Amino acid sequence: MAYDTLAQDILDNIGGKSNIKNLTHCVTRLRFVLKDESKANTEVIKDMDGVITVVKSGGQYQVVIGNAVTDVYNAFLKVSGFNPENSETTEHEETNEKKSILNTFIDLVSGIFTPILPAMMAAGMIKGFNALFFALGFYTKTSGTYIILQSAGDALFYFLPVFLGYTSAKKFGLKPFIGMLMGAALVYPDIVAATVSGKTLMTLFAGSAFQSAIHIKFLGIPVILMQYKSSVIPIIAATYLASKVEKILTKVIPKIVATALVPFLTVLISVPLTFLIVGPIITWAGDLVGKGILAIYHLSPVITGMVLGALWPVLIIFGLHWGVVPITMNNLAVLGYDPLWANAIYTPLATAGVVLAIIIKTKSNKLRETATPAFISAIFGITEPAIYGVTLPRKKVFAGGMIAGGCAGLISGIFRTKMYIMGATGIFSIPSFIGPKGMDSSFYGYLIAMVVAFVVGFIVTFFFMYKPVTDGKKVNKQSNFNDDNLEKESVLPVGAQNIFDISSPLKGNLKKLSDLQDEVFSKGLLGKGFAVTPKDGKIYAPFDGTVDVLFPTKHAIGLESNTGVKLMIHVGMDTVNLKGKYFTAHVKQGDSVKQGELLLDFDVPKIKEAGYVVDTPVIVTDTNKYLDVVPDFKQRELHVII
Repeated sequence: MAYDTLAQDILDNIGGKSNIKNLTHCVTRLRFVLKDESKANTEVIKDMDGVITVVKSGGQYQVVIGNAVTDVYNAFLKVSGFNPENSETTEHEETNEKKSILNTFIDLVSGIFTPILPAMMAAGMIKGFNALFFALGFYTKTSGTYIILQSAGDALFYFLPVFLGYTSAKKFGLKPFIGMLMGAALVYPDIVAATVSGKTLMTLFAGSAFQSAIHIKFLGIPVILMQYKSSVIPIIAATYLASKVEKILTKVIPKIVATALVPFLTVLISVPLTFLIVGPIITWAGDLVGKGILAIYHLSPVITGMVLGALWPVLIIFGLHWGVVPITMNNLAVLGYDPLWANAIYTPLATAGVVLAIIIKTKSNKLRETATPAFISAIFGITEPAIYGVTLPRKKVFAGGMIAGGCAGLISGIFRTKMYIMGATGIFSIPSFIGPKGMDSSFYGYLIAMVVAFVVGFIVTFFFMYKPVTDGKKVNKQSNFNDDNLEKESVLPVGAQNIFDISSPLKGNLKKLSDLQDEVFSKGLLGKGFAVTPKDGKIYAPFDGTVDVLFPTKHAIGLESNTGVKLMIHVGMDTVNLKGKYFTAHVKQGDSVKQGELLLDFDVPKIKEAGYVVDTPVIVTDTNKYLDVVPDFKQRELHVII
């Protein structure tokens, strides 16, 4: 299968199975935690068919696949033999890599929420459509249809502490089922019943913001019961506490009885501490955070909406949108609604409008083939294929999507739009905005904002941001040494507005770097480019610049263009062993050169007779400075996309 091949290529280029600490996937990305990211051949992975791009964020090495991510994930597990359930090391363990507080937080949140996203989206969609059908009068809340669908949609959110107990335990290195037990204890029916209707034994902190009725005691100690169903932060804190308790117990309890006593004592200690201390404190803190965020929002809903709507695609790119997830979930649990995510959720529709304009206006069939499935994905809420494959390489149209999102956020702020269910995005998100009272002005404001996002994205892109005449056109053109019989059709991917072209510096047949025998070149470890099987053994300057490096053996030369692009030309494989024999240099290191100037010549037949391969890699060594470096075998050029 093609997915098996892609999975094997990814495995080979992330440093192998031994370099993987953990692996999860979301709706578009394989999310690796690698032991050593420097072992990953990022540029090679980016260049693979089936990979959209690679993002490094929050301590994760994210390979963006798109809609086929589940297939690639399953294929990867098969070809690699890696089992996420039995990771060699847990993610909470210390590493030599120092992360910023922000990266640590993002890594923590994404690691906890990513595994349950598919189930959350499914549950959110069912719950949302059930609310829609009820609002339309299809059935009543007492009907069996409503009750069954609501159970399917609401179960995950009601028992969210159980699900998060599992994923956060995995994150903190606690045994996962201990985490689930912690979550189940928080929503145990008798606890819920005591919170709602239990007899009041006393009242603590009377008259303050923390006034609490006491319904039960633990060993004579008053227990402040909270509503933990659908909560987020208390269970994460509880599993973190339990992971520390388990770690201490593992060290002090003899191994012969550890299997039984460690989990027993971990639960026995952690559950009461959670109810007595951790739960109330964290719940109060969550309430204060929710009220604080809401207060900031109420200062200017319009400005908040515009800023979030405009910046959301940028946050997605860097993975920073995860930072909003716990705030949103906390607001839904505490307030019953969330106004923040409601202002940021327009990116898919805005992006869809942008991409549709490009599909209609472009003259490139190749771009249209890429953009069409990306447009469909964006309509249904998956934006990464559109952002990374279509809009981001075209900076102006990406900005058009931000403008559209900002306009939609403004409308959302005016209508004080609120989201009541955490679930799907795109058009499937509509039912999530139906409140307990049905379709009110908040809901209609969301519909208007969605239309604004799509229409503004389309109009801004079609009339102002996208010019197919310049999309993919080359600037800073350099003459080349093309063979007369080569076809002139360019295979340059459209997208950049500024491209530096480097013609082949020697005549001969071009081939892919991956076809070379030397692993350093074939895997693109030194940069992107192509190889040439030389005809006459002459190397010419492909641009105006300087000789950056000239090896004493004269088998390789490094050039730097006047625009700063660095190029290496390496004649043959292992030809350094010839120690300069059969090579003649016409320049020296530090010389200024003009395009077309003869730099080196070498005796091809003699080098072959000596037993060496003469295939010559031509590589942009500072590839990572640029958006991309694209070999064009028909034009015999390297396109450096700036």
